[in-house]
Amino acid sequence: MKLDLNNKSILITGGTGSFGKKFIEVILKKYPNIRRVIVYSRDELKQFEMAQVFSPEKYKAMRYFIGDVRDKERMKRACEDVDYIIHAAALKQVPAAEYNPMECIKTNINGAENVIDAALDTDVKNVVALSTDKAAAPLNLYGATKLCSDKLFVAANNMSGSRDLKFSVVRYGNVMGSRGSVIPFFLKKRASGILPITDESMTRFNISLEDSVDMVLHALENAWGGEIFIPKIPSYKITELAEAIGSECEKPVLGIRPGEKIHEEMITSSDSYNTVDVGDYYIILPQTYRYTMEEYIAKNGAKMVPPGFVYNSGTNTEWVGVEEIRDLIRKHVDASFKV
Repeated sequence: MKLDLNNKSILITGGTGSFGKKFIEVILKKYPNIRRVIVYSRDELKQFEMAQVFSPEKYKAMRYFIGDVRDKERMKRACEDVDYIIHAAALKQVPAAEYNPMECIKTNINGAENVIDAALDTDVKNVVALSTDKAAAPLNLYGATKLCSDKLFVAANNMSGSRDLKFSVVRYGNVMGSRGSVIPFFLKKRASGILPITDESMTRFNISLEDSVDMVLHALENAWGGEIFIPKIPSYKITELAEAIGSECEKPVLGIRPGEKIHEEMITSSDSYNTVDVGDYYIILPQTYRYTMEEYIAKNGAKMVPPGFVYNSGTNTEWVGVEEIRDLIRKHVDASFKV
């Protein structure tokens, strides 16, 4: 059934972040008769600033709720009369999570459980949670909390009973231009003439904000419940990213930071035994749920990936080089970017 958000209510946790802003921009344009769009987050200044762009006066559907996913009662209240939840709230800075582990756990794990409970206790129909490549074979605490969150959302389908309610997850790598990511950091550092590199062999997956929004909408439209959706996206080498942004800059190698990986991984070899290929996406299917892998494959035109298959930024078959990176920066990050 084709997704139609007109006359529906949707809530975005962490809605003032990079993803939330782009998601709201897209859905307000695509669904002019959407009933309510609720931004749920804890920073009143960011909400105030966002309301200057997406004002309730101009966009009648817009609502701004101050609240923390750690607050179960507030989360439940915000979900009243909500059809869809996009769960984007998280503490995601790796060094901060390593230094403040329990704070990361309270938001990323306990907060995820509160979102699930709020959906189960109200009339929500569909929940899509945002994950990260760092949840696959996690090396740092942030990745470990997001893996736990993924498991909670997948397992939540077992508690939905007779409700018309589905939980699914989308997992992707670095988003071009998102706050805290390497591209804005390099663009800012270029003026200093120095672009520090952690390791010359490092690679990363690359996805635009627009594509991440499309992926979430795809999950809303197509999820059966319990899937982890993973996009087929290109990789880049960190050395080529640095060359694309500042070819004239010095590029000292500093060494990898605690909890950092040389290559990103989104599907491990252990995941391969319940992973299918549906064209633009890979999907890790739940091992225990209401449908079988055979049913899913038959009805979605999917095919199993080979046993032992891994999806790794270092062994990826699709890459972007220096000139392509520059074009992508102009298109998705800074239209005025010049070499």
